[in-house]
Amino acid sequence: MSTMTPIFPGSTDAAGRPATLGVLGGGQLGRMFVHAAQRLGYFTAVLEPDAHSPAGLVSHHHIQTAYDDPTGLAQLADLCQAITTEFENVPADALRTLAQSRPVAPGAAVVAIAQDRREEKAHFTACADVSRVTCAPYAVLETPEQLRAVPADLLPGILKTARMGYDGKGQVRVKTTDELAAAWTELGGVACVLEKMLPLTAECSVLVARGWDGQVVSFAPQRNVHEGGILAVTHAYDGALPSALADRARAAAVAIARHLSYVGVLCVEFFVVDDGSEFGGLVVNEMAPRPHNSGHYTIDACDASQFDLQVHAMAGLPLPQPRQHSPAIMLNLLGDVWLNAGGQLREPDWAAVLRLPGTHLHLYGKVEARAGRKMGHLTITGPDVSSVRAVAQRAAEVLGLPGLDAI
Repeated sequence: MSTMTPIFPGSTDAAGRPATLGVLGGGQLGRMFVHAAQRLGYFTAVLEPDAHSPAGLVSHHHIQTAYDDPTGLAQLADLCQAITTEFENVPADALRTLAQSRPVAPGAAVVAIAQDRREEKAHFTACADVSRVTCAPYAVLETPEQLRAVPADLLPGILKTARMGYDGKGQVRVKTTDELAAAWTELGGVACVLEKMLPLTAECSVLVARGWDGQVVSFAPQRNVHEGGILAVTHAYDGALPSALADRARAAAVAIARHLSYVGVLCVEFFVVDDGSEFGGLVVNEMAPRPHNSGHYTIDACDASQFDLQVHAMAGLPLPQPRQHSPAIMLNLLGDVWLNAGGQLREPDWAAVLRLPGTHLHLYGKVEARAGRKMGHLTITGPDVSSVRAVAQRAAEVLGLPGLDAI
């Protein structure tokens, strides 16, 4: 059972200060968390070194220090009644320090697992009996001896750095042992994981929220399309995935969260492979101990968003089972949308986009657009899937994005 005393909106601490929720990290996920917390009536505090961070600019308090700065962490703990993180690469030791005096969700131990692909895959393997899914065959590479001992049947594969890889960074596709050796050298000879490439037919993700008392709620799985390792489109509606597969993915994500004794919002990403394979159509890829880009559609298409559930979970509030009221497609908006064919900056035609029915534009407050940088997202909702797809296709054309059938 929970040892967490709920922190109710509008309450005050022992010194009479308003209930304040804190977040490590000032990016767009932190910004949307801050909006959700403030809508409920909480004060918010962000610890982030960037003076112009999206979350820091909209929070009641912005502590501008490094994530592991003792003075900054002490100030955050003094201001806040509970603390979360908006990205998985925040130092786990910082979360351990904060947890000595405040509830921290998710905890340092879980975040540390998500920070290291070796630990993450070991966890997926350990809970395979309850999750009923496993990860792709893999090998850990830390030494030249392990490199030479890689089984031939793991190739072709994808070599990934064990730590600090995201959005396609720190990854190299390899077909032969010579390419593998060259890729490991290219990545600096750091600890890596080599994953066998599987015959993928789709990718999907599941968002789960688990409370201090063990209560779990989840969103229906969404189908994701990536370009260059970065999420491009999320399809969130009935029929986006076969129902039996979606049920398996949802059950597996819940099992993984429970196995971790997780608290907060967790995203588990899966590969969908040919049904004739040994994996039964579903392979777990990785997890993110936070809200996720693929869940942004929940702000506009559900009665409770992933950020609402993040606030509820960390504050010890009841977790409502979210309901999706509209089919949705989300288009990720990278800095490329602001660049013309010659690489010069241009203003996207927002008037044409916002004229389309059911469009919900979210820009993250970043002042500089760069190729590959996440600048915002556009969610399209509507009464039925066909109308949502038609509007999403038109929006993609206006913004110069690939067509939905092209990616």
